[in-house]
Amino acid sequence: MSRHNLKMLPFALLLTLSCGVAFADGGDDSNGFHAYLRTGAGGSSGTGPQSCYGLGGNTMKYRLGNECDSYFEGGTTWDFNKPGDDGVVFTGTLWASEYSPTSSFSGGTLSLAKAYVEAKHLDFLGGGVLWMGQRYYYRPDIHMLDLQFINLNGTGGGVDNIGAGPGTFSYAILKDNDNASTMTSGGVLTPTTAAIRQNFIYKGLPVNPGGKLDLIGTIITAQGTNKNNGYNMTVLHNQDVLGGGNTVGLQYGVGPGTGVSGPCCDRIGPSGTTSADSGVKRTRIFDHLWIQPTAKFSGEFIVLSQKDQGDASAGTPGSSIWTSLGARPGYALARHVKLLAELGTDRVTSPSGGPAQRLTKLTIAPTVTLDSSNYWSRPELRFYITHAVWNDAAKNAVNPPPAPVTTGGVTTTGLNPNANRTSGTSAGVQVEAFW
Repeated sequence: MSRHNLKMLPFALLLTLSCGVAFADGGDDSNGFHAYLRTGAGGSSGTGPQSCYGLGGNTMKYRLGNECDSYFEGGTTWDFNKPGDDGVVFTGTLWASEYSPTSSFSGGTLSLAKAYVEAKHLDFLGGGVLWMGQRYYYRPDIHMLDLQFINLNGTGGGVDNIGAGPGTFSYAILKDNDNASTMTSGGVLTPTTAAIRQNFIYKGLPVNPGGKLDLIGTIITAQGTNKNNGYNMTVLHNQDVLGGGNTVGLQYGVGPGTGVSGPCCDRIGPSGTTSADSGVKRTRIFDHLWIQPTAKFSGEFIVLSQKDQGDASAGTPGSSIWTSLGARPGYALARHVKLLAELGTDRVTSPSGGPAQRLTKLTIAPTVTLDSSNYWSRPELRFYITHAVWNDAAKNAVNPPPAPVTTGGVTTTGLNPNANRTSGTSAGVQVEAFW
């Protein structure tokens, strides 16, 4: 850990202690077994195998009837002890996850997703919560895009949800891209690409009736030589409305704080590549709404604009703007049956000044669900048909050319049956569950 980070840690801990007047439990995991599952299968017109439609790169696709992969995460949370006279409880959480790029989990990648311990109601922290380990940490999302617009997952430690005025404060210090400096046989040091990340979160600041602000800041300090530091900032306004909620977000990241070339293209929060200098910037603004005005009708809606500035020092100058507009309404037909629809359109400008890529996708999905009067009720068993159209500029993004194949020293490029298409239709089944 750098000298700078060692200096910051006691300051942050002192700040958390000085605010301790109305502590609340930290952590997002409650006791018991909990999980998330999605998978499905289908076919497509013209090609046979299931196709999914999105522009890739710095975008996310509208996911209803449009996910060709499979994902599971789940595990358990338990108390190591019953609370004694002082009320202190130690809690452990252990989860596994598996991802497969196809409709089958066979051959997928299985790994630990969470492995951390919390100490709750500690008197010397004023009743606060201390945690250490690997965990999911503050990752709100736009569900219909599967866009975790901020994601602070990682391995480290911190203190959570400390009462500070009308809201709560949390601090965490984590290690990203962890690897060690190595010495080659020639005596040359290969520097680490790791970074130390500090997260500061202030949640629940009331600003108007039914409306609150969340303020999130991240400082990223590169550990390797000739690497770049970075940061990001997020302001969220959360408003209760029409039986649901509306979130307006403004985000800005610099260098590795953009998340570019990090764990995923969408995730502002964890460190991206530390080779990105201060010329690499990401700005995102969005309005995400979900409503449940009646037992019959519900819906989710998104308007988003994101600008990514390239790295001139790496030979990739220019900027690209992704704009997206989408809606997923649902109507209850019976207690366990609803009709879902999803319409989304995306546009991405070219950093080189070429024509913009455009794609529009529509899905109709009769659905059997646990409770059709609740938008978030799961499981949902969906029968879907999806149709998408895109322009010529988007052909290679929607249908990327097949990777070259080398056989017997001869390299050939396969033919893509979608290469000359500007529309496609797919149909199949899809299940999503969380509990």
